[in-house]
Amino acid sequence: MAGVSSCMKYSMFIFNFLFWMCGSAILAASIYMRVNKDAQESFNKGSGMFAGIDLLIAVGAIIMVMGFLGCCGAMKESQCMLLLFFIGLLIILLLQIVAGILGGVYKSKVEEVVNKTLTEEVQMLQDTTGKNQDFQAGFHKFEQANKCCGLLKGESDWGKAQSVYNGCQCDTKDIGTSVCKGDKYSTPCREVIMEFFKNNMVIVMGIAFGLAFIEVLGLVFSMSLYCQIQRK
Repeated sequence: MAGVSSCMKYSMFIFNFLFWMCGSAILAASIYMRVNKDAQESFNKGSGMFAGIDLLIAVGAIIMVMGFLGCCGAMKESQCMLLLFFIGLLIILLLQIVAGILGGVYKSKVEEVVNKTLTEEVQMLQDTTGKNQDFQAGFHKFEQANKCCGLLKGESDWGKAQSVYNGCQCDTKDIGTSVCKGDKYSTPCREVIMEFFKNNMVIVMGIAFGLAFIEVLGLVFSMSLYCQIQRK
């Protein structure tokens, strides 16, 4: 009867130990951001940013469980653990594929949601009650750093709050350049934000394909080890 390949067994263990370490790091960092008071103030407590942090907590926990199943399944030569690892990894891979397909199909819907969000934030910019003061101050700094003005239409997005946050005022070294119209920045910040996402989409796609490749390797290793244990 054929034995279990030690090389494959320890490769599977190392692969999943690193997988488990990554999950632990993600989980620890996301929990810290969720409970840290300074982070809560930075994210403007109650904002949608916490939804992303909660998602990272779930992702970190799932990766840790998957890594644990892979490590123990390899070292204990447990068919049950290896099978659970294989099924879990296959589900994650299928979800990634579905997410990619939905992202392509509903691309226009995503842009619609982004525009709706920016429209709501324009209302926050125009607020003069002081309720959205932190958001306005942060956006003012964003305008200065990225040489843009307003969110959708430019200076008019600020409304009456423009008298307090004169974020559209060009820096003296930028006056006379293409980014300024008179003494005001002319590019709405929406274009800067969308350009950022487009420029980083290649990186995101690269990470997604890299993860998919690693997941396929994990599937191959786990099923090969499972079959070897079965034949032993």
